[in-house]
Amino acid sequence: MKTNRGQRHSGFTLIEILVVIIIITILAGIVGVNVFRQPAAAKVAAAKMQLHQLKTALELYRAEQGRLPTQEQGLEALVRAPTVPPAPERYPAEGYLNSPNLPPDPWKHPYIYLVPGRLNEPFEIISYGSDGEPGGEGDAAEITSSNLQ
Repeated sequence: MKTNRGQRHSGFTLIEILVVIIIITILAGIVGVNVFRQPAAAKVAAAKMQLHQLKTALELYRAEQGRLPTQEQGLEALVRAPTVPPAPERYPAEGYLNSPNLPPDPWKHPYIYLVPGRLNEPFEIISYGSDGEPGGEGDAAEITSSNLQ
């Protein structure tokens, strides 16, 4: 059997494979930390989007019914005709949202509906954030329809 001494075997050495694994591990750690920070920001963005939708639905309700739902009727008036007076005269069968149920905020807490709002606006919708309590910072800060951009 004849072997050619000038011929090289192609492939990776164990050291090369370990270096690649270490680099991939470092990159995964960096990406992983950044991805874990994003769910909080995504929930805040989702709450703001839901507040916009609820605000638009309330404005449509007011345009069609001539008044906003009372605080006692609450945001439920957007998904089913209120039974508490004053009852709307021409309530649409599908309601004012694209859902048969009122959605909770992204942290599974109910939205707070105030008539009038705390800054004397006609209404205010509030999410108290991740902790469900007034005030707070970061994703625990309250998000309100009064200061949406």
